[in-house]
Amino acid sequence: MADLHFELVTPERLIRSEDVHMVVVPGSEGEFGVLAGHAPFMSTIRDGEVAIYKTAGSSPERIAIEGGFAEVNDKGLTVLAEKADVPA
Repeated sequence: MADLHFELVTPERLIRSEDVHMVVVPGSEGEFGVLAGHAPFMSTIRDGEVAIYKTAGSSPERIAIEGGFAEVNDKGLTVLAEKADVPA
């Protein structure tokens, strides 16, 4: 399966822009996973962690986020977070 283009953005800067296997997002209605080819939609997000799987079967990299929106479209997944705690 093709890779998913993922972007994580805060008001201050672009945190990530890369192709990954899957991303799990803490939606306000519950967590949801996004793979390449996912149906388009938008969701508000709650405070939690975005889990980024770079390849199938890999351990996820986790980034804590606070609030915002997620949009899935034909170009990929964009998470617009109010705040993101990026590991050093």
